[in-house]
Amino acid sequence: MSDFTSNFWSIYVGGLTFISIVACVVLLWISGTTKVKANDDNTTGHVWDGDLREMNNPLPKWWVYLFIITVVFSLIYGLLYPMFGTYQGVLNWSSDGQHKAEVARVEKAIAPIYEKFQGMAPEQLAGDASAMAIGERLFMNNCAQCHGSDARGARSFPNLTDGDWLWGGDAAAIKTTITEGRTGVMPPMAAAVGTPEDVRNVAHYVLSLSATPHDPVRAVQGRAKFGACAACHGMDGKGNPAMGAPNLTDGTWLHGWGEEAIVRAVTNGFTNQMPAQAGKLNADQIHVLSAYIWGLSNKPVAAN
Repeated sequence: MSDFTSNFWSIYVGGLTFISIVACVVLLWISGTTKVKANDDNTTGHVWDGDLREMNNPLPKWWVYLFIITVVFSLIYGLLYPMFGTYQGVLNWSSDGQHKAEVARVEKAIAPIYEKFQGMAPEQLAGDASAMAIGERLFMNNCAQCHGSDARGARSFPNLTDGDWLWGGDAAAIKTTITEGRTGVMPPMAAAVGTPEDVRNVAHYVLSLSATPHDPVRAVQGRAKFGACAACHGMDGKGNPAMGAPNLTDGTWLHGWGEEAIVRAVTNGFTNQMPAQAGKLNADQIHVLSAYIWGLSNKPVAAN
């Protein structure tokens, strides 16, 4: 992959581009100066299909001028913009710079819309209809791809409407999650638990914590082996929001329910990532979006 992060390809493509332009100039010069010996009837002697004869006429002037204009335009373009390798051009233009300028222009235009929301607490924002209309659009554009348009999530993607939070569900925690992102890791624990039978016993013990149908005998046998899981989930199985360790007693199953799903989780582990949105959304947008998400599972304060 180092070839794609070096200057080689930009220099390679820029060099080929320059050589192509020079080749066009050479071709134009040769075609304008080379004389072909013609017959008395001004033909070259080349005949196709029996009666199609090639005439020894010069290139049309308009074609030659258009060719010259094309070459001159390409050279001027290459002087102004980054076309030849690592040369940045006189205008110092870049797609990244243009994107940043467009983002800055849009943020300046929408700043007055968000200004009135800056001094409002998330609980108040959740009760403001105009703020929630904006929050809904932000959610649809940035969050619905994973959590669904109804915010109820899917397997491996948390439901944001049920009040069950891996990293904490208060407004501040939600804002931190949106801003910085989260990475939740459930390491493979089968070796720490013991034999495959021990893993199944632990699965039934975990099911028993939420009064979910299970094998009571296996659950009793798995209780002692659950100690390998307690470092993250706690001895009572209620999880640890500081680590993103889920509560195993509430009957909410992010990666699937049942013995096989838990055995798979203990055996293979999981890695879930919530990408940081700070690079896509500004602070005002995150403020409104976090209030919208908080309001999905909480009672907002009525707006004055």
